[in-house]
Amino acid sequence: MALAKSKLTAQGQISVPAEVRRKLGVGPGSVLEWAEEGEKIVVRRAGRYTSEEVHRALFPTAPARRTLAELKEGIRRHVRRRHARG
Repeated sequence: MALAKSKLTAQGQISVPAEVRRKLGVGPGSVLEWAEEGEKIVVRRAGRYTSEEVHRALFPTAPARRTLAELKEGIRRHVRRRHARG
């Protein structure tokens, strides 16, 4: 059953229904991300990722289990790479 419906304008715009805005926790200025997942298109608040997605980004070739210290070090390395200057 659908949560809500939106109508597409001639310019390709939609309004996000209030129920959906509340569930996503978005308001004016929020960025929404559209992703293809199999046969579905998923809309989510940008920057919101599952712990699995974060783990894959930090440890692309590593096993699934990590200690807290390893996770913190992985996050530090990722942030340094992401914000490196030059």
